[in-house]
Amino acid sequence: MTPGRPLVFAHRGGADALPEHTLAAYLRALDEGADGVECDVRLTRDGHLVCVHDRKLNRTSNGTGRVSAKTLAELDALDFGSWHASAAELDEPLADHTRLLTLDRLLEALRGCGRPVRLLIETKHPSRYGAEVERRLVDTLRRHNLVEPTAAAGVHVTVMSFAALALRRIRTLAPAVPTVYLLEILPPGVGRGRLPFGARIAGPGINLVRSRPALLANLRAAGHQTYVWTVNDEPDLAAVLAHGADGIITDRPRFVIDRLDDAPRV
Repeated sequence: MTPGRPLVFAHRGGADALPEHTLAAYLRALDEGADGVECDVRLTRDGHLVCVHDRKLNRTSNGTGRVSAKTLAELDALDFGSWHASAAELDEPLADHTRLLTLDRLLEALRGCGRPVRLLIETKHPSRYGAEVERRLVDTLRRHNLVEPTAAAGVHVTVMSFAALALRRIRTLAPAVPTVYLLEILPPGVGRGRLPFGARIAGPGINLVRSRPALLANLRAAGHQTYVWTVNDEPDLAAVLAHGADGIITDRPRFVIDRLDDAPRV
């Protein structure tokens, strides 16, 4: 990260160029120079954390039904990439473009990328498995030696959620792991800088930033960092930069990085 400029996170790996939550998308984002990447995790029926955003499989795979009702083997048999426009450019489907991505595989790839990288992990709720999502997440991070920042092996993990109780569970299970309170609407007190359960980073959506132009300044005045999602075009990027966001979560990491490179240094 260049001093004085925000971190750039590839949302779902950079979902504009390649299929979201595929290993190919994450590796491309890192090659493009993203400071970090973002993923969503859900728990399978047999207890594995997989990187899928939606509760149902219909939009991003050739399967149907709920992710939580499937085993890892059942999900691994599906195609998670051929729906994307980029598939037309391939002579034949490649596993990294179409295969289900588990959190374990993503962590292994990030640890092997050869440079420091930040990973934002969003736990999805409501879930039929409730608190087990965070318990399995912390167990996974512990296996990869990622629950303490000093043992991160080049990967710095931050956990995000719209569910305040999920943040409380992370604080209890892994107090050294930073947390982001995601915001689509503004709960009471948050506009004045109060975040729940020890969260030090606020994650407002771009629509909320548009409607509450003083929000980022208020959060900063209260001592919190801000990561804004999902910033994909010129007007939104200009607004977020003007408001002094600490992190930009985007489907288009190369676009954001290029604009930051062209911006005058302050």
